[in-house]
Amino acid sequence: MIAHQTTIPDVLVFEPKVFGDARGFFYESFNENVFAEATGLRPRFVQDNHSKSARNVLRGLHYQIQQPQGKLVRVTQGAVFDVAVDLRSNSPTFGRWVGEILSDENKKMLWVPEGFAHGFVVLSDTAEFLYKTTDFYAPQHERCIAWNDPTIKIDWPIQEMPALSSKDSAGTSFVEAEKF
Repeated sequence: MIAHQTTIPDVLVFEPKVFGDARGFFYESFNENVFAEATGLRPRFVQDNHSKSARNVLRGLHYQIQQPQGKLVRVTQGAVFDVAVDLRSNSPTFGRWVGEILSDENKKMLWVPEGFAHGFVVLSDTAEFLYKTTDFYAPQHERCIAWNDPTIKIDWPIQEMPALSSKDSAGTSFVEAEKF
């Protein structure tokens, strides 16, 4: 795997080395030593999640104010535009966002550290999204920032109103959101 920095230094894109031939392909989707070398971290992943969503579904921007989750995310079918927003109030990149297209074709993974809100929108007919987390899901601590917050100004690559859950439709503004 090769790690690439984004405009937010703590958020990294991992690009695996893919070995393929007429039979199919193989790649290493996680290697603790490579991850540690790139991030300086050896996280303990405690939960794996898998979702499937239709085109134009937007999930997020989610975070947990207690039991914050670091997430290593990837797409195994389809394509999404994946976003991380820095909520660490003492960070030089506080309030900034970074986005990356993740797909079954490019096989890229995004590391979203603790202290970030996370979301994605589906760009293909459907997409299967997998992610490892460093802490357990804690719905009592989960918060949501509005996907279209005017302070953050995420440039989502969509032309129409996305499909949102009721939870995501009720997201708060960045200004009102609890920060780290």
